[in-house]
Amino acid sequence: MGPVIATEASASADAGAGAATTSRIPGFYRLSVAERRDLVGLAPPDLPIDVADRMSENVIGRHGLPLSVALNLRLNDRDVLVPMAVEEPSVVAAASRAALRVRAGGGFFGDADPPIMTAQVQLDAVPHPDGAAARLAACRDEILAIGDAAIPSMVARGGGCRDLELRVLDAAEGMVVVDLHVHVGDAMGANLVDTVAEATAPALAARLGGRIGLRILTNLPLRRRVRVRASVPVAELGGPSGAAGVVRATRFAELDPMRAVTHNKGIMNGIDAAAVALGQDWRAIEAGAHAFAALGGRYRPLSSWQIEGDALVGRLELPLAVGTVGGATGVHPGVRAALALTGVASAGELAMVLAAAGLASNLAALHALAGEGIQRGHMRLHRRRLEAAAPGGAAAPGGAAAPDASAHQGGRDALLG
Repeated sequence: MGPVIATEASASADAGAGAATTSRIPGFYRLSVAERRDLVGLAPPDLPIDVADRMSENVIGRHGLPLSVALNLRLNDRDVLVPMAVEEPSVVAAASRAALRVRAGGGFFGDADPPIMTAQVQLDAVPHPDGAAARLAACRDEILAIGDAAIPSMVARGGGCRDLELRVLDAAEGMVVVDLHVHVGDAMGANLVDTVAEATAPALAARLGGRIGLRILTNLPLRRRVRVRASVPVAELGGPSGAAGVVRATRFAELDPMRAVTHNKGIMNGIDAAAVALGQDWRAIEAGAHAFAALGGRYRPLSSWQIEGDALVGRLELPLAVGTVGGATGVHPGVRAALALTGVASAGELAMVLAAAGLASNLAALHALAGEGIQRGHMRLHRRRLEAAAPGGAAAPGGAAAPDASAHQGGRDALLG
């Protein structure tokens, strides 16, 4: 991975060079937008309307979201600036603040599986479905070769079909599914595996019998998981009671699916905001994450937090299909600029960045909930939006006076660091 790297001490010296050298930039929010752009070395280009028209259908304009950067994140001993596109200000602030706490423990550490996506071919009315797996094994190499022939460019880049398996879904109906596992390189891979599914379906039906049904990827890529870990000194959380509160909050989510879904929503706050900024399919990411959380038959939290020695240790694992090539990354100038800002060199590294942003957001939410509650910090930044929405920007809705500026500034100091 090649993100911006340096010591904190060198940040001010290098700031004038037009590119940040560390993700630790105290007081970043106090700067003007122009100064922030100069410091990180990025002025995000707008999306031209003609490009927008090619990206979607019935285009009438462009819909904007604030593009921010989450600060303080250190991943696998490298600093990373994380672009986030989100309308809720507390998401960026909370992730940045939590990343600062994790930074005190050495930062985030992660790893990612090889980029294996899974295509599915459904077959109905398959005769003798209990023997279908043996029939598939006999033609395994032939089917994989047909799949590779459908995606020659990916095969040339070192990817291609790696394995397949068959599952009987309903023996009485003869419904089976063949899962084809495809290495998709640095692409998200949806189009590639859909191509493989459609190319192999006729041969599968000929060898196994039955009628061809659906041919499409699954958004639960169980062979493409990412894991991140964070260790936070207990002192960074206000002492043992603050750390214990996060552990208790995790236990609540383990016992109650109603709490677990909100626990996981806090994780997705960070992942989705970064995914939107970086041109990823956040809808597929969300679907896969929540399906993974429910795999055991009971919906569960995606992360866990335990006290280990004098540190609070958090772990997050989920399937995460992202790409640094293809899709919006190839046509959207703002997405290309955002990807360049992260400095990632592969889809696996990008997945780790998103997962780290998710675990940071999770820590921020749990620590706040177990302590002063979520609203106090959330509303500090929410008041900015109320001020902007009020006529003339001088009063909040309902005739209330705008918040005292000094109190507002103090709140942002506490949240953003």
